Amino acid sequence: MPLSDAKIKAAKAEEKPYKLRDEKALYLYITPNGSKLWRLKYRYQGKEKTLSFGAYPETTLADARKKRDAAKALLKDKIDPMEQKKIDAIALERANENSFEAVAKEWLLKRGKKSDSGDKRLIRLLEKDLFPYLGNRPIHEIKPPELLQVLRRVEERGAIETAHRANQYAGQIFRYAIASARAERDPSADLRGALSVPTETHFAAITDPKQFAKLLMAIDEYRATPVVQAALKLSPLLFCRPGELRHMEWSEVNWDNKQIELPSEKMKLKQPHIIPLSTQALTILSELRPLTGRGKYVFPSARGASRPLSDNGVRTALRSLGYANEEMTVHGFRATARTLLDEQLNFPIEIIEQQLAHQVRDHNGRAYNRTKHLAQRKDMMQAWSDYLDDLKVQ
Repeated sequence: MPLSDAKIKAAKAEEKPYKLRDEKALYLYITPNGSKLWRLKYRYQGKEKTLSFGAYPETTLADARKKRDAAKALLKDKIDPMEQKKIDAIALERANENSFEAVAKEWLLKRGKKSDSGDKRLIRLLEKDLFPYLGNRPIHEIKPPELLQVLRRVEERGAIETAHRANQYAGQIFRYAIASARAERDPSADLRGALSVPTETHFAAITDPKQFAKLLMAIDEYRATPVVQAALKLSPLLFCRPGELRHMEWSEVNWDNKQIELPSEKMKLKQPHIIPLSTQALTILSELRPLTGRGKYVFPSARGASRPLSDNGVRTALRSLGYANEEMTVHGFRATARTLLDEQLNFPIEIIEQQLAHQVRDHNGRAYNRTKHLAQRKDMMQAWSDYLDDLKVQ
């Protein structure tokens, strides 16, 4: 008589194991500890074998019968279901090793650490926007429409830039999979033009000289830790990207040539960059050197010298000075410098742009190298520091 759920639930453990038989050689094996295990007895090439289908109730009666029928179909085709189960397990293991998530995590290890905040954002993006939908998929099976569908989910919540960033990271993961012989092509490349174009946003910046003078005077009077004070004072003088400032290392300060030499891996355009140091900037760094000069970072974190200053360090200082995010941002010092160097000090735009580490090309279309116009840039950085000093006394 076929089994029923009621009969299975009513079955109790006994001193010795026993069987409850269903149909077509399927039965439930009940152990003394109360486990209820599905089994199928069959013969293959004259040998009697037993195939396991899991435990009840995780594997329901209906599930067990489906597995039994699938095994019978294999036997009909002269395939041993036990051997097929082993092959399927190996295939699943290999698929898991070559899943999008597995390859992505391997890529992360090869990529190495870049910055604490950037690495955290990357991992959060992967775990929130890509892994839940692509993580278990064999990476070589993912096609452009499937990737686009995942990115559309990000777009639908209004995170247009995040969707583009997710596609860029996915592309790097797919290209790593190609290089390691686990995929043949990068589907992210086919999505060019498929995503919404993000609305361009600008960082808030003060470009009026009188208003900027008030900010500079407030900065001089601000009281904080020496590290935050130095970072805040150097932000308008150097006008580099906030991440470049926070991650600056003492080994990158060339005291003899009075300049900071940033390697390509730290730069947005992946090109090495030089920041000439004015006498004012050198003074700030010299005063900070006895405090942090024995460590790696010029501006170490208060939580430990092995980490750079948090991205909230200078930002919080600006807020403490009464400047809202809509008025002035740390990144805004770059826009301020670009505007005033052009409009007030009349420096050539290409010199300013090059010092901002933007992509600047000569008349032949070639990108300027890091030492191009270095003498003019050194003069400009000193003139800029002198101008800021003059603003404060006008």
